[in-house]
Amino acid sequence: MSVTASQNLRIGIDLGGTKIACVVMDGQGAIVHEGRRATPKGDYHGVIAAIAALVHEAEHAVLSGAGKAEAPLPVGIGMPGSISPVTGRVQNANSTWLNGQDFGRDLETALKRPVRLANDANCLALSEATDGAAAGARTVFGVIIGTGCGGGLVVDGRIIGGHNRIGGEWGHNPLPWMTEEDLPAPRCWCGRTGCLETYVSGSGLERDFAEASGRRLTGEEIAAAARAGDKDANAALERLADRLARGLAHVVNIFDPEVIVLGGGLSALPHLYETVPARMRPHIFADEPRVNLKPPRFGPASGVRGAARLWDIAGDDWIF
Repeated sequence: MSVTASQNLRIGIDLGGTKIACVVMDGQGAIVHEGRRATPKGDYHGVIAAIAALVHEAEHAVLSGAGKAEAPLPVGIGMPGSISPVTGRVQNANSTWLNGQDFGRDLETALKRPVRLANDANCLALSEATDGAAAGARTVFGVIIGTGCGGGLVVDGRIIGGHNRIGGEWGHNPLPWMTEEDLPAPRCWCGRTGCLETYVSGSGLERDFAEASGRRLTGEEIAAAARAGDKDANAALERLADRLARGLAHVVNIFDPEVIVLGGGLSALPHLYETVPARMRPHIFADEPRVNLKPPRFGPASGVRGAARLWDIAGDDWIF
């Protein structure tokens, strides 16, 4: 499919732990091209090359002869971690081989254009706040509960990156209102113990199930076993829901978003939407707590769509 760059095309990249997704989005939010490659794990320069190849392929696929003269298209990238405002380098990525790298500069050199980078959960929140499950809401908390546990904040269509560019990073706060069932607190990859990510994530669910049952299953296998009536699996999912509720209630007591949107692999568990809001309410500091918890309208594509939307706002006001 070939179109012209005058249709306000922009490229979104979602850098995940296993795959790199790419889309080209037009000014109306329609996806006109999609591509993906496996993530070269542990290979920083391989990731730069893979992203550059995806961008090149995307422009070649969508730009007609006249449009090619208008290239390059703007590129937004959703990534694990964030860019430190002090060093300009990656910080806090659970893909730890990215940490300390001058990712933005290296990408701009490879792509020969400016790029915008944001945490992948911020991209999810931006996508869903713009035209997704939270469209029309002024304040949105976007949550990724997959391999890890991330969060992003959007107010009036703008990402709240924060003074240290860690806005919304709830996954490395401790699980609140711990019970004996939550102890001993597991050690997190970040070096701390008891982080929400060690409980409220796919890896946390698998660890919890294994410790309680003596069996090792993947998150998908645990969900399937629960549907088949497995008591251990159902108990693990109940603990997950209760821990997620406590974590989200803690965020509500600080940020109080109109809408919370879940993303990542665990967001596909229907029972979370059925049970978590009621479990949150006793922990929320309000007389009649209102909780609006939703699945993502765009599913796994929310992050990459949000990355493309990093260029919706002109100038430097897209993040604060």
